[in-house]
Amino acid sequence: MAGAVGSRGCLKIRGSQLRDLLDAKHNVLFDCDGVIWNGETVVTGAPEVVTLLKQQGKKVFFVTNNCTRPRANYVTKFARLGFTDVDEEDIFSSAYCSAAYLRDVAKVQGKVYVIGCQGVVKELQEAGVPIVEESEDAQTGTIYDYPLDQDVKAVLVGYDEKFNFIKLAKATCYLQNPNCLFVATDPDPWHPLRGGRITPGSGSLTAAVETASSRTAIVIGKPSRFMFDCMASQFGLDPAQSIMVGDRLETDILFGAKCGLDTMLTLTGVSTMEEAQSYKDSDDPEKMHFVPDYVVETIGDFIKAYEEEAKEG
Repeated sequence: MAGAVGSRGCLKIRGSQLRDLLDAKHNVLFDCDGVIWNGETVVTGAPEVVTLLKQQGKKVFFVTNNCTRPRANYVTKFARLGFTDVDEEDIFSSAYCSAAYLRDVAKVQGKVYVIGCQGVVKELQEAGVPIVEESEDAQTGTIYDYPLDQDVKAVLVGYDEKFNFIKLAKATCYLQNPNCLFVATDPDPWHPLRGGRITPGSGSLTAAVETASSRTAIVIGKPSRFMFDCMASQFGLDPAQSIMVGDRLETDILFGAKCGLDTMLTLTGVSTMEEAQSYKDSDDPEKMHFVPDYVVETIGDFIKAYEEEAKEG
């Protein structure tokens, strides 16, 4: 089904059509923010959907660019919001996958300088990746006031609410060494907050470091396919038997398209049906990769699809 976006993209489905699609898939990948929950508010029916899919024998995964918490903390949040059967191995965050990349693919032989929150630091520590230990005190003065660690072999940039000029300067200095690897957790430019406000995302901070260092980061999170490769290597996933469900066309849907998955947009988050349709109507062939194969109002529609099947039975 994947790859036929141009002929039947943005197909809004429900009921038996949705049930037939889910029956044909072995693996269901969900984004979290805007799909499973919005902040601390769970999307209606989401816990029941996860349980139902697992009861149907599906493998359910959560693929998120949010690097603010380690996987163990995600498990705690899932439980707090009413999910009863989500395990740590079900969760693939950009922080976890970045740590896996640095350890298993890049095989960094030295320390990593981290711009990021505790979610990123914790995943690196659990993966056994050495990092530069930083003081939590406010950083003042100039770059001359701070020693540079001569063992730094990589710079990793993620979401960091304490991002400042000194951190930018340190990263830039390390990246003057062409052999120093430059990695970013994800490219998200911003994230929605309550009351219509937004907060800059990891992509914004990465852009600052890219500009200052004249380097381009290796991006781990969606839409990069590394996150799917990471999952596939652990669970042997077949792209043809998998579907990606997300709320952001430029990350979730593009990620699915790059990985050869069927894609589904849910309208409980960032992107709208009108935006998806505008990409579909565009003459730019590159924009077709942003077009979802399918659209649902909410993943709560999954429950209704199976309820209809029970009635028919």
